[in-house]
Amino acid sequence: MTATDPALTALADSWVALSLLHGRIETHLERALQAGHDLSVREYSLLDVLSRQHDGDGGHLQMKQVADAVVLSQSATTRLVTRLEDRGLLSRYLCPTDRRGIYTDVSPAGLELLEAARPTNNRALREALDQAAQDPQLAHLVKAVEESRGPVAV
Repeated sequence: MTATDPALTALADSWVALSLLHGRIETHLERALQAGHDLSVREYSLLDVLSRQHDGDGGHLQMKQVADAVVLSQSATTRLVTRLEDRGLLSRYLCPTDRRGIYTDVSPAGLELLEAARPTNNRALREALDQAAQDPQLAHLVKAVEESRGPVAV
């Protein structure tokens, strides 16, 4: 295979289309969440991930797991947690069984904000996907996203 091989070119084109779809969705979500709730996409994602923790086995996430879930580095995730903690949306505490571990929980104010923002996020996601579906370059990717998890509730 060479750099001009049609298979490689098609693969690169597909990657560009996927990146374009992601960028369009993220931009649309960012605008909606910022305007309606003073939240960034990353802040919303972090609140959402942390709100799904539970007290059972494996219920609390370590910072690396949180970072992986929100697709950020550990240091960026820590800064994000600190910002949300400063806003009263999160709290941190030491793991009761391992004093080296620190857990992060969503505060009642954070849960309230997340629940208020969830319909905005879902609506903006639906709008972004509907707009992208009109682009022949992206329509097949939109279909794949929709079929991977079922319809998005608004």
